Parts: sequence; structure tokens; C-alpha cells
Amino acid sequence: MQTIRLWFKKEGLAKYISHLDLVRCMARALKRSGLPVWYTQGFNPHIYLTFALPLSLGQESECEIMQFRLVEELPLNEVKDRLNAALPAGLQVLATALPQQDLQAIAAADYRVSLEGTPGLAERFLAFARQPQIKTIKRSKKGPKEVDIRPLILACDGEEGEGGRAFLSLRLAAGGQQNLNPALLIDAYCAQSGEAVKTASIRRTALYDGAGASFC
Repeated sequence: MQTIRLWFKKEGLAKYISHLDLVRCMARALKRSGLPVWYTQGFNPHIYLTFALPLSLGQESECEIMQFRLVEELPLNEVKDRLNAALPAGLQVLATALPQQDLQAIAAADYRVSLEGTPGLAERFLAFARQPQIKTIKRSKKGPKEVDIRPLILACDGEEGEGGRAFLSLRLAAGGQQNLNPALLIDAYCAQSGEAVKTASIRRTALYDGAGASFC
């Protein structure tokens, strides 16, 4: 049995594929690839897939992670090439490897965010993100709850663009213990500032462990 961890990007029209549909899409691609994938046992056998940090609808990424098992060992490059040949546009395997760290070790993620508003937006957003405290409403299965999301903002930088655009670089807490969706941070800014800001794009670019090292 061989456990495969792959990094893939999700962009273009694929950013509108929900996580549930992504799981189905990947399962179909694995079947088309002809790879000797391992299926669960029981009355309803299916390909066992594990994903790290499901991406929100409408967001892009160049560092998504998926794991599955093969019943026989194959060269990693062959796995990558065969799966890429079966994937639709907007989804592409970037690398394959044998897992080194547990997925639970993921603690942070980098994002590139593009916003559209009025001149000076980047400066105002960074001032907001660097406040000592940022209270907002976070919704979960247990219902809405007021939380302070400031400790989840690990780093933020940005620059002004033309026509009131802002280009932001954010490092946010991510993983099973603590997680901050950049969309929630943007919503909190709009609620506090009263500005009508449009999110042009959100793209996840890197993942880190608790020590700040690149996740592998």
C-alpha cells in the first residue's frame, strides 16, 4: 500500500466547484486515470480521499492538498502525469510526494487578495488589520458567536493599485485548531468601516506548520 500526497491548483472556472463536487471530480479523474487506487471496504466501496483545508467557493489556490492510497507502488511522476491527463481545465497536479507531516500540523496559510474600492483602500485595510482587537460575528454549526479574530492575523502587507484597488498579502491562521477565512476578515472590515468593498480575487499560495516552516 502506497499513500500519495499531491499538491494541486484550483483556478479559473474551477474555483466555482464546491468542495463536495471537487471530491466527486477527483474520484472520477482517478478512475479515468487507471491508477490502482485503494477502495474502502463494505457495502459501498469508494475511493478514500483526504483533503486539507477545503477551499471556499470562489477562491483560487496553488497549494491544495489531497491524499489517497494505491494498492501497488508506482513512480510519483507517473501518478502525477496520469492524473493530470484525466483532470478538467482549472485543476492541475503540481507535485506528488510521500507524506512527511500529518495534515493536522498545518497551522497557517498565505493569501493574495485583490480588493476594489476607493483610493487609499490598502492603507485603511492594513490599519484595520493591525488593530489590537477585531471583534466580529463568526458562524458555525453551533450558531453565531462574537469572536476576536485579531490573533488569527499572523502577518499582513499590501500596496495601492490604480482606481481604488488594493493588493494584499495575508498570512492567516489555518487548520483544525484555529482558522480564519480571508472572506470573514474582509466582511469584518466592511462592517467596521461602512465601505462597500468588492472582492476581486482571493488566492491561497502557501501552507505552513506551527513552527512557520513550509508544510510538507
